[in-house]
Amino acid sequence: MTRKLRINGHSHLLPYPEEIPSFMQEKGIFWVDKDRKYMLQKDWSRPVTDSSFFLHEKLEWMERNKIDHAVVLNLSQLYGNGLRVEEMKQALRFQNDFNARIQHDNPSKFTCGFVVHPGFVRSACWEIERCVETHGLQLLCLPTHFMDTIGTWRCIFDEENEPIFELANKYNLAVEIHPYDGEKFIKLENTSWRFHLIWMLAQCADAYHFLTLNGYQEKYPNMRTCFAHGGQLAQINLGRRIQGFDGRPDLFEGKHHPRKAVGHKNIFFDTLVHDTGDLELLIKNHGSKQVLMGLDDPYPLGEMESAKQSSYPGKILDLALERKIITPTEHDAIWQDNVIKWLCGEDEAAKQKLINRILS
Repeated sequence: MTRKLRINGHSHLLPYPEEIPSFMQEKGIFWVDKDRKYMLQKDWSRPVTDSSFFLHEKLEWMERNKIDHAVVLNLSQLYGNGLRVEEMKQALRFQNDFNARIQHDNPSKFTCGFVVHPGFVRSACWEIERCVETHGLQLLCLPTHFMDTIGTWRCIFDEENEPIFELANKYNLAVEIHPYDGEKFIKLENTSWRFHLIWMLAQCADAYHFLTLNGYQEKYPNMRTCFAHGGQLAQINLGRRIQGFDGRPDLFEGKHHPRKAVGHKNIFFDTLVHDTGDLELLIKNHGSKQVLMGLDDPYPLGEMESAKQSSYPGKILDLALERKIITPTEHDAIWQDNVIKWLCGEDEAAKQKLINRILS
């Protein structure tokens, strides 16, 4: 293969309004208005800021920006926290079946993830089995935090969730960790977009804290975890965690030292940190092999075309190359090899199958 592929490891896709079942709007769970101007939930709405939220427009956007393939995550609004059990199961099943159809109908363009609710571990395991065995999906999307059955907020890497990670390990799954719902459990007024700009990054850092303390990167060697938005606050916080572990060993009995996880082959981060200084720190901490392209398109916090910011998809990586933070070989690997390694692990047949699917 002569040409290097450009694979976006962090993308999102909305169903067209008519594809969303009526119960989703009736129950206030999630819907899109007929004019495709807003995505909505009960007492919540958000503007659809780009037409590439939708399939055909997304394909045109990818063509225009020379993106060969995209990894589509679940919609954060469909983690199911706080919903009644049956409603939650129906909503998540809709999301997973939608993503499975997108991948099935557009195999050269999309690899899609599926989502489960960790508050109901047995149901989550059944859904993992269904999505892998029936739909052939290989990417498990999990929130940084979730609400358990008694209304307590927990970190995803709680030891009670180990059956989920055991299945991810059995099926050689890639795992995406993405933050959301911070305003539901962080007792601050939701103003000036603070939960998206600050607290989501803290949520990622919290999840990374517990993944590494529990040593899951070693315990589940066939599970490869990627943290959204570069796990940004986890990078600047590494020294404090190490000092805390060394200074108060009584608080970390039986836990794994933070240093052991740094640069681990089963822990990945996407490039979406908005700043070459932050990207340089991420690469210095973990090495370029653990970093993969993530555009978070088409959200306004994603790497989109923007005259105001003189931005375009892939700009931060091009700037990093220009400023000699990365080499041309590393630049290509972040766009292709590292994404494939996260998705497929050491399975060479799976890697080739994915490449063939993209090139078909």
